[in-house]
Amino acid sequence: MAHELEIVNGKAQIAYAGDVPWHGMGTKVDSNLTPAEIQVAAGLDWSVVKETMTTSSGVEIKGKKALVRSVDNKVLDVVGDNWNPVQNDEAFEFFSEFVNAGDMEMHTAGSLKGGKMVWALAKVKESFDVLKGDQVDSYLLFSNPHMYGKSIDVRFTPIRVVCNNTLSLSLEMSSANATKMSHRKVFDPSEVKETMGLAHEKFEKFRETAQFLASRQFNGESLIKYYNEVFPRTYKGKKNIEVKSVEDLAINARKAYDLLGTQAGAEFGKGSWWSAFNSVTYFTDHEMGRSADARLTSSWFGSNQTRKVKALEKAVEFAL
Repeated sequence: MAHELEIVNGKAQIAYAGDVPWHGMGTKVDSNLTPAEIQVAAGLDWSVVKETMTTSSGVEIKGKKALVRSVDNKVLDVVGDNWNPVQNDEAFEFFSEFVNAGDMEMHTAGSLKGGKMVWALAKVKESFDVLKGDQVDSYLLFSNPHMYGKSIDVRFTPIRVVCNNTLSLSLEMSSANATKMSHRKVFDPSEVKETMGLAHEKFEKFRETAQFLASRQFNGESLIKYYNEVFPRTYKGKKNIEVKSVEDLAINARKAYDLLGTQAGAEFGKGSWWSAFNSVTYFTDHEMGRSADARLTSSWFGSNQTRKVKALEKAVEFAL
């Protein structure tokens, strides 16, 4: 898989404050940076403009515009006339109210896919212990895509401290913890804030779910079924393959299974569905894929984000 992380002048376009983030990438900067300061530190202080496209003979191409980056005139994508760009300044300014009020602090910011995906992560000053010493923190992720077909995405993302696993809320919880805005309308930060409501209630719901999983033990048969649900074994496109033992599991399912006793934080909730769920998130975040930036992209914006939602829902289903 090609690298997703943007490199400019030999420097990765990621900056982080505090501890090294779970993906292990980027340039460390001073803590307590303002949103505008971490934007500059990550090399994201640029804008995009829509420019007219023409044929080689100079004829204008109707209904299409080139989305061009200001700093190097790089064409990021081709969009329609009614596509409304959201500038990076607007995305980072979104955090200012919360940072100034002391509710959040900027954590990481970066650029993927050659500048097409800009994101910023802020730590919300809210956390809980699933078990004593097993802490989960809350983060707010703002994704600002400069690419056709992708919406602005603002979501809460719990992170398990002991292993830096990015956890996912189940679909029944996700509506109040994430909001998407199409580029077909003008970005309105107040609408996003109102829709999300900062999701305190849903973070509390996630605490209840995590502690419930930690209180329920799996057995061998149900555990094998669980991994097969999350990483289904297929044969010629068919998923309903009979799986009775660990040896019957798909390769990735076996790898996640093998992490049960060795993953960071394995000492918490041994034999519980919380441990089983985290073996999946640990595998997707730290081992699955060929590079750290590919894992980051998939965990937040790709198939592994969906997989982690399914992993949580299935863990709850089996625990019940």
